[in-house]
Amino acid sequence: MSQISTRSPKHCGKQGVNIDKLYKKLFFAFSTLFTTLLSLILIIYLILKPTKPEFSLNQADIYQLNLSNSHLLNSSIQLTLFSKNPNQKVGIFYDELQVYASYKGQQITLYTSLPPFYQGHQDSNLLTASLVGNGLPVAPSFGYEVGRDQTAGRLVLNLKVNGRLRWKVGTWVSGRYRLNVNCVAIIPFGSSSPLSSKQGTQCSTSV
Repeated sequence: MSQISTRSPKHCGKQGVNIDKLYKKLFFAFSTLFTTLLSLILIIYLILKPTKPEFSLNQADIYQLNLSNSHLLNSSIQLTLFSKNPNQKVGIFYDELQVYASYKGQQITLYTSLPPFYQGHQDSNLLTASLVGNGLPVAPSFGYEVGRDQTAGRLVLNLKVNGRLRWKVGTWVSGRYRLNVNCVAIIPFGSSSPLSSKQGTQCSTSV
């Protein structure tokens, strides 16, 4: 003879309540852990206060800056940047760095990519890039503006770096932050080639 057991609706109701309480406890535990981790990361960030990297322009050489017709530009520029991580306890990963040159708000070279690299505490690096442009369209006033600068005896270019960086503290690595660097190169006109700037200009940096 088989035995059949039955449970009253009251008993089933108590079991449902217990399961709900278990889910609530698990949810509360995971929420507390997640909040604690976020708070810990924020505290570490506020204590260390990562300082944005420093960039300066060591040298810029213009090998070519010619119009093939009234509005198509051929350009060739070689530059050297000095990069420093001023932080004592924070390392920096540089990702997706792209360099280009502009003149009076017009881009005059294509983007050149720099290889990703890691910069340790208070480390420094020299970065070199060859910037070129072939048949780039420019404003009709470009030739006039360059001629006016030639009369003034100097050419002013903006050399820019766009990319992303990540902070590293111990084994923890942050998410990616946008990096923008703007270096102003004041290049005197002369009879020799290439036109060069070696004044070591400090660049503006934003993160």
